[in-house]
Amino acid sequence: MKQYKYFALALVVIIVIIVSLLSDPASESPTSIGPTATSSDTEVNKNLVQADGDVKVHMIDIGQGDSLLIQSNKDTILIDGGNKGKGDEVLDYLEKNNVTKLTAVISTHPDADHIGGLAEIIRGIPVQAVYAPRVTHTTEAYKQFLLSVKERALKIKIAKNGVQIPTKTAGLSLDFIGPTKEYSQSDLNDWSAVLKMTHGTKKFLFTGDAETPAEKDMLAFNLLEPVDVLKVSHHGAAEASNTDYLQKLQPKLAGISVGKGNRYDHPTTETLKRLKKVGATIYRTDQHGHIVFISNGKNIIVKVER
Repeated sequence: MKQYKYFALALVVIIVIIVSLLSDPASESPTSIGPTATSSDTEVNKNLVQADGDVKVHMIDIGQGDSLLIQSNKDTILIDGGNKGKGDEVLDYLEKNNVTKLTAVISTHPDADHIGGLAEIIRGIPVQAVYAPRVTHTTEAYKQFLLSVKERALKIKIAKNGVQIPTKTAGLSLDFIGPTKEYSQSDLNDWSAVLKMTHGTKKFLFTGDAETPAEKDMLAFNLLEPVDVLKVSHHGAAEASNTDYLQKLQPKLAGISVGKGNRYDHPTTETLKRLKKVGATIYRTDQHGHIVFISNGKNIIVKVER
């Protein structure tokens, strides 16, 4: 009975914190973008120097988990922070890449391998805005994330279909297309914030851990279109990256954030086959280390650590 009372009290406290932090972002004017890309003109280059006007998408190698950085000369957006204890690694990576502040932090969903390092990151670097889906959770990692946001005197802006993140970079737009609706509180993966990035004619899709139900809903809402770069959902799990979904996206490049020798056998053979069937060139953090997709708005070049 005492354990039940303690859990109930903890849940009430977390819900109170969530309610105090969550806010719907004000509507923003969309950034002008170019036409849909029709070719990738992609090559691998290990010694590329970023030019003015480029946008880099870093898939940070933090083992079994997710952490991505969108970086331009005017915008720096972090998507997830890996597991607990990985926050310092992400902060070190940001420092090495001359990132001194984050214009936005996105928590795609409360799973530990995505949210675990965010509290360290938010406490360790200036952050201007935080986005997350409206989902409650009771883990210590989620509680620390909420507390770190509160300590920074920030409000969490709701990540959902139709919300746009304002940018200062010409030709760059960031639009959430998921979640499209509310899911069961037990289906954390389908709550994932799914972000579409457009830079000139190039399109990227960042998917968190969205699985089959979320993919079907995005298809049903006609929110998907061909992309140049796909962040493969749920580390390449078989329950995501379904055939109809990939046929709609037709990704030219696919990035998988995954730990070497992980106990889940990610990425699965089924997912790799489906990606290859649509002609995607696959990059994996367990094989390539840090991966950086660099767009100048017309072409994309891939930089790998190894």
